[in-house]
Amino acid sequence: MEITKSEILDKTNYGLNIYALILRRYFPGESVIKVSKNTCEPTRNPFNNNETTLHISKGGSTFNYTDSSITNFKGDPFDFAKLHFKQDGQELLQTLNQELKLHLHEENHEPYKDPSPQFSYFKKPILNINPSHSSNLLEIFHLIKSKKFIEATNHLRSIEDKKLARKYKASYFDYVTFSGTFTKRSNKNLLQHSGLITIDFDDIEDIQGLKEKLLSDEYFTTELLFTSPSGNGIKWIIPIELSDASHANYFKAISNYLNQTYKVEVDQSGKDIARACFLCHDKDVFINPKYFLI
Repeated sequence: MEITKSEILDKTNYGLNIYALILRRYFPGESVIKVSKNTCEPTRNPFNNNETTLHISKGGSTFNYTDSSITNFKGDPFDFAKLHFKQDGQELLQTLNQELKLHLHEENHEPYKDPSPQFSYFKKPILNINPSHSSNLLEIFHLIKSKKFIEATNHLRSIEDKKLARKYKASYFDYVTFSGTFTKRSNKNLLQHSGLITIDFDDIEDIQGLKEKLLSDEYFTTELLFTSPSGNGIKWIIPIELSDASHANYFKAISNYLNQTYKVEVDQSGKDIARACFLCHDKDVFINPKYFLI
């Protein structure tokens, strides 16, 4: 059975992984692609004397490329792959399938599984404890960055009465349980822990300053970071290794570390594995760039 371009794009983040595969062949050990939003930082072009003139950005359903010093050097991921593999058509697609280990149309092979952490997504209101589906960080990143939650977020931040604001948030915001997948939202109904923990900061005076500190923290890697629905807090999602300690022990240790290092208090609700994290609009939401290459 022939492989189609759309099948490959579905498994390579719109073709971004194809660029990464090829560029790593020419520049091993280097960080060949750095993604910001839907655009990559200029990177070295192996087909232009290794000059840092290669631009990759998302257009439509694919990440396309251009070169700032070569007018006609442009195309889609498959055009770029042709330059390296010297192949075309079905031969090229079969090569990409093998090189990227996509396992398309292979018999007796397990179905493709998304390697990124999975967790449960719940539709509003908070009283709904039945998840609608399993989600991942890249999906949530795009939702937070989109306009889906902008109206509710702006309205919430216009409510001065804290009691009314809490009631509105509980009624009009979807939420996720970043720490795992559940049959119902309660610790006893946990299906699988995601390896993630949510650290929630409230009433922060310098939000941008704290964000920068967290992003550059020497001990914890930021997976997702965004401003809370209220506008005066931060949601920080980081990985934990459950083989080393329990979720609760991790939370306690992280809370103590943050208090001693940055003099900030952490919302204690994070110790709950089934903790609900409301989603909102934040055009400056940060995601670890590695998720664009999964």
